[in-house]
Amino acid sequence: MSLVEDAGAALAAKFEVLLPHLDERQRRLLLAAEARVLGHGGIRLVARAAGVREATVSLGVTELESGEAPLGRVRRPGGGRKRVADLDAGLRPALLALVEPDVRGDPMSPLRWTTKSTRKLAAELTARGHRISADTVADLLREEGFSLQSNAKTLEGKQNPDRDAQFRYLNEQVKNHQAAGQPVVSVDTKKKELVGQYENAGREWRPGGDPVKVDTHDFPDTTLGKAVPYGIYDLAANTGWVNVGTDHDTAAFAVESIRRWWKTAGRNIYPQAGRLLITADAGGSNSYRTRAWKAELAALAVETGLTITVCHFPPGTSKWNTIEHRLLSHITMNWRGRPLTSHEVIVNTIAATTTRTGLTVHAELDTGTYDTGVRVSDGQMDALPLDRHEWHGDWNYTLRPETYPRIPVTTPDPFDRPSPDVAWLCHPSITGLPTRDWHTLITALTAPHEEQREALLATRRGHRPRHKGGPDTGRRPVLTLADRLLATVLHYRSGLPQVAVAVLFGVRPETINKRIRDIRNLLDQTGRTIHPAEHRLTSLDDLYNLAHTAGITIPDSTTPAS
Repeated sequence: MSLVEDAGAALAAKFEVLLPHLDERQRRLLLAAEARVLGHGGIRLVARAAGVREATVSLGVTELESGEAPLGRVRRPGGGRKRVADLDAGLRPALLALVEPDVRGDPMSPLRWTTKSTRKLAAELTARGHRISADTVADLLREEGFSLQSNAKTLEGKQNPDRDAQFRYLNEQVKNHQAAGQPVVSVDTKKKELVGQYENAGREWRPGGDPVKVDTHDFPDTTLGKAVPYGIYDLAANTGWVNVGTDHDTAAFAVESIRRWWKTAGRNIYPQAGRLLITADAGGSNSYRTRAWKAELAALAVETGLTITVCHFPPGTSKWNTIEHRLLSHITMNWRGRPLTSHEVIVNTIAATTTRTGLTVHAELDTGTYDTGVRVSDGQMDALPLDRHEWHGDWNYTLRPETYPRIPVTTPDPFDRPSPDVAWLCHPSITGLPTRDWHTLITALTAPHEEQREALLATRRGHRPRHKGGPDTGRRPVLTLADRLLATVLHYRSGLPQVAVAVLFGVRPETINKRIRDIRNLLDQTGRTIHPAEHRLTSLDDLYNLAHTAGITIPDSTTPAS
């Protein structure tokens, strides 16, 4: 083997080891240095040993002999392929026009009403003659100061002009009560929770690949029902008390929660208390507009002997309520990522909530039933021992522990009678039944209707009712049994469309559809049949004309269709 071949083999072995660790420019300069050492014929020999073109080695030699200072980079400034944004001057403006906010962007843009993903933006730009990839779109957006953003809940809507003044007034009330050693509590209802094997937001440490299995759909479990946590936070003691209800979130439930807190904790912490200050949101079961809330508090004041003052946060400012960030948020963090499989799990998890600042929480399950739709008359309100404060008496008021005349609640209209505005529909010319037969039919449907109603309530509550059902124990429904039967007769006997029937009874078509279906099931169950009439009604005008022909007086409150 000749000396040239030996040198070539030695160089090839060296290059095989070194070149993979060098970048493009470093490889070129190394090859050039070796060629200069070899002298004449060195460029060809090095090129063959390294497996590159002789021009590459020659370029490296030129760079070494030029005497230029090291660049500190691989390519010279301006080297490499040009960026698409530099080659296409109209690319950036076209991209910005697509992602501008709607009020400033192109109203005819095809992406105005779709998700503006980088893939869709790239496709739209390419269709407009700007060939670009989704990754390049993302790079350009970042250069222009864009990033992926979620919605930020910062707008509080139209602010009441007395918003800040109410905050100051509320703060003064809290200071005065605490300085006198009187209890101050913040109250609110936490979000209702479905009980069962449902997904719960958040994550919890578990063995890898072994997440807790939950249901794919959040359909309520009719057996387990739901949980309604109502919280009472004691500002001075830094303690929480949560009443976990299983029925409705009503004013009676809210006040019962406060009553339970006082009996089990409050009166022990404040044995000398004569006053109680409650800070609450402007809405919900403890809304400043809810009469039942004030009536229930008046009864609590008499029962406990406390003078109860309530100060509401202005509308739209519920996030500033102390209980939100001192109690309820910590409960949410404590049960994150954990399915709330039973009421026991919910109660125990709430009770186990603590913080480094010393928060302790007590929780109990409340299985009581709380009826909705309770109405307090003007006379009942006037009888309450309620003093409205000079400053915003609607938001700030005090209930004295004084007995007051209890005005009996008006007995609801019987379920078997129609609402006053539609009573004229019971005429035989419309129902096709004599008055006696109409009452007989109503009587036959009453018992099955009550069973049907209680079954529906049990399904909605998640349990059987805890009190005996019946007309005397509930409020008057939106549509009584007679109303529902009249609607069914109008639709099946006279052919009146359900949309027109809904307008006549002042409810939504969906409601009429459900009630008619319920009555049809009762009629089938009792073996009753509705026979179609000779003349069909296609609109409310046809119904009103039929009534006038039969000499039926229509109430003034009923507005004929135009």
